[in-house]
Amino acid sequence: MLKDTVQKALNAQINAEMYSAYLYLSMAAHFDAANLGGFGHWMRAQAREELGHAMKLFDYVNERGGRVALEAIAQPPAAFGKPLDAFRQALAHEQHISASIHELYGLAVREQDYPTEIMLQWFVQEQVEEEAHTGAIVAQLEMVGDHPASLLVMDRQLAARDFLAIFGEQPITPHSSAGTSGTS
Repeated sequence: MLKDTVQKALNAQINAEMYSAYLYLSMAAHFDAANLGGFGHWMRAQAREELGHAMKLFDYVNERGGRVALEAIAQPPAAFGKPLDAFRQALAHEQHISASIHELYGLAVREQDYPTEIMLQWFVQEQVEEEAHTGAIVAQLEMVGDHPASLLVMDRQLAARDFLAIFGEQPITPHSSAGTSGTS
């Protein structure tokens, strides 16, 4: 059985992961509106991944005999500026989520909740990957600047992100009206 403090913190992290998905969907809409369907595809895939993280926590709380208590998800911004601005915001958000996971892990240590510590190790490693992948895109965008041809090349590369849906194992493809075919 989960201690109340750990259960409350896990529920807060579920909300944070759901907000992450909502944020990335908003970023996808921003990119789609700018005719950067590959960037939008990458963000849609990221949103699905974040939903998967929320569901992993959701299932864990239930498996431990806890009670999931869903709260309202905050509204994300609708505009994010240029691609570099948006990915810098995404990286800052991933760093925020990493800090949240680390705090949650610290709580599990203090509460001597060993099963939660073990489960959270996956999230700690996942956040290392999230920050590395997003940071690499930021670095590439810093290199290409506002050069339209380079942004279109990156758009094609990001459209090729292969991500299997959390719920069904079907690959997702870029939004058809966003100007990319999903082929490279």
